[in-house]
Amino acid sequence: MIGEDVRRKEDLRLITGKGEYADDLKFENAAYAAFVRSPHAHAIIRSIDTSATLEMPGVLAVLTGEDIVAAGIRPIPHAIGSSQSGSDIRIRNRDGTERARTHHRALPTDKARFVGEAVAMVVAESTNLAKDAAEAVMVDWEELPSVVRGIDALEEGAPQIWDHVPGNRALGGEVGDRDGVDAAFAGAAHVVEFESWVQRVTGVHMEPRSSSAEYDPATGRFTIHASGGHGVVMMREQIAASLGVDMAFVRVVAPRDVGGNFGTRNATYPEFVLLPHAARLVGRPVKHQAERIEAFLSDFQGRDLHVRAKLALDGNGRFLAFRSINISNIGAHTVSYTPLNKGLQLMTSLYRVPVAHVEFLAAMTNTVPTIPYRSAGRPEAMYIVERMIDLAARRFGFDRVELRRINMIPEQECPYTNPLGVAYDNGDYIGCMDKVLDMADWTGFEARRAEARSRGRYRGIGLSNYIEGTSGVPRERAEITVDPASGTVDVVIGTQNTGQGHETAFAQLVGSFLGIPHENVQIRASDTDFVSAGGGSHSGRSLRFSSIVMHKATAEIIERGRKIAAFMLDGKPEEVDYAEGHFRARGSNGVVSLFEAADAAEKGIGLPDELQGVLAAIADETTHGLAYPYGAAVCEIEIDPETGSCHIPRYSTVDDVGKALNPMIVDGQTHGGIVQGAGQALFEWSHYDRETGQNLAATFMDYQVARASDFPSFDTHISEVPAKSHPLGFRPGGEGGTTPSLGVTVNAIADALADLGVTHIEMPVTPFRIWQAIQQAKSDRQGEIQ
Repeated sequence: MIGEDVRRKEDLRLITGKGEYADDLKFENAAYAAFVRSPHAHAIIRSIDTSATLEMPGVLAVLTGEDIVAAGIRPIPHAIGSSQSGSDIRIRNRDGTERARTHHRALPTDKARFVGEAVAMVVAESTNLAKDAAEAVMVDWEELPSVVRGIDALEEGAPQIWDHVPGNRALGGEVGDRDGVDAAFAGAAHVVEFESWVQRVTGVHMEPRSSSAEYDPATGRFTIHASGGHGVVMMREQIAASLGVDMAFVRVVAPRDVGGNFGTRNATYPEFVLLPHAARLVGRPVKHQAERIEAFLSDFQGRDLHVRAKLALDGNGRFLAFRSINISNIGAHTVSYTPLNKGLQLMTSLYRVPVAHVEFLAAMTNTVPTIPYRSAGRPEAMYIVERMIDLAARRFGFDRVELRRINMIPEQECPYTNPLGVAYDNGDYIGCMDKVLDMADWTGFEARRAEARSRGRYRGIGLSNYIEGTSGVPRERAEITVDPASGTVDVVIGTQNTGQGHETAFAQLVGSFLGIPHENVQIRASDTDFVSAGGGSHSGRSLRFSSIVMHKATAEIIERGRKIAAFMLDGKPEEVDYAEGHFRARGSNGVVSLFEAADAAEKGIGLPDELQGVLAAIADETTHGLAYPYGAAVCEIEIDPETGSCHIPRYSTVDDVGKALNPMIVDGQTHGGIVQGAGQALFEWSHYDRETGQNLAATFMDYQVARASDFPSFDTHISEVPAKSHPLGFRPGGEGGTTPSLGVTVNAIADALADLGVTHIEMPVTPFRIWQAIQQAKSDRQGEIQ
């Protein structure tokens, strides 16, 4: 069953309107919350007057930052690192001190630090009453200067976001060999320099975040229902710490279906703390559904990395050294440093670069905090190196494919440690590139370029290789029980399904391990009443870690079942084989099914004591180290020079996932990943005004997301070189479509316009920016002629 295109069992309910999302949850006698959000990017809260609000119809409570501090509510303890067990390069300040951590209170007491930050909450009998009442809350503001770009925030004299983070520098350090890089650049035949900004984007979830909470005064227990991806276990830990109660008094339940995640839901939001406190205060369940504009203003966002980089080459095109300065805009609160860390350690990608040096800085600004967003940090890193290779090829006269080929890590040199200290496991990197070039008909492209030119269009083709370093919370737990009464196998797992098809894929995997139909396997997650450990879904960890514990637990079940069957068949365990859900005694016709063995164990008739009881097993493992998916993509783009509009007629990709559990699901993940990455390259931008700090992309009128009509039918291929870093050979497969897509899209655009003298256009590469670049190139040429 591993490797079969099993159709997703969850799709029927989703396409027939029977999904169960957070806002679908109904509660008896519920109250509703609305938030007062800052209209300023940076402003001192001099006072908040709630007296008029409290007199309004239907208002049950009004809470400010001072109120929650008085109630003992503590700051949210975000998991700011790349992983909790050191499976990535540990990044620190140059002096060895730890990264800065800010006090992210659910409602601030001192000042607002970005437009849209909640400063008060109103609870009322209905959402509309709460919203009306929120407008009556009077805040006396003292507006302060603001800063929204990371590079600006680090300048001398920039507005100070937090007093204990001088110069807005939350982190500043370096990795690699500075002296070795200096020496290599001094002897280089060629040097290419590149400076670019990978712009900020947001998740644009299908369902804006919704949450609700209940409080049981008899037990003192809170129940929080919220959509998220970092797992109910971690969410419970953080909510309990903020509420100041033991975790035993907090239950977290994620809805069965989540309307999108992509990483931007992998943290605890202020509502998740405020709603349970409000439920205790008013004695009723309290619910909140964010409106779309609230989501644009206050959802944690992604990307926002500024890079200045140099690549040194010898006369034959061999890479000699790489250096860069990476500046990450982490926003107003230290929610995560992960994207910065993930990207800097892979800046040399899957190329042989003898020495490298990367300086890294995390800047605090008056913007929404950033957090890992699909393939955190890796698309940014691949974009930088792949653009530099194309620039070097064009500037110094190398073929861009051959320049990559002669510098790629060959399979026989794996495992390979890159110059920043990261040890890649294994892979056929060159084979993936060759495969995608063949799929894309790279050699036949010039004919297509010429045909487009005959129609007055400019057509370009781009290539990008990639490698990822995925980690995530390394602990996972599986509890598997064979139920003879229902003929099903129950699997409790600590990951979080946010659209990846876990209900199908995990059932398929357990069914394969046990030799039973996947329809007989039930996957349960997302409720701390039965999930006691696990890390949720992020950094491609779900299948990687879940497969290990599910395999171990099923092996234990099979071994105990073998002993039960041997006793029932009057044989020896070593003479009993197991296949296709049945135990068979060699040399006889004796057969016992898995469920018959489970039934005998529960009834216990005649069995030894150690074989009696429920046929079940628990596996709880902590797996350190990273996984390294890799692949290649080719994109073709056609541009209308009169308007700057462009479209993608062809897009091909090869992604190595080690072993594809369900190829159809992997392909689906790849398709979605391509659209997110190419959509960022072409359209998306969470844009803030540099003078006022106002969010200029807070509606769909101002923030363009990709649509199906913007893309062709993708040509995808799955490579399967078993990963030596995983006992079953799996590599993560949910982020590969995104990781090369920024670089390959911009490479294709630059190639289309190369004959005009255009070398680069910053993302998002909108039609207006393309048109501007064409006009500037024409003007430059005219000036040269004159």
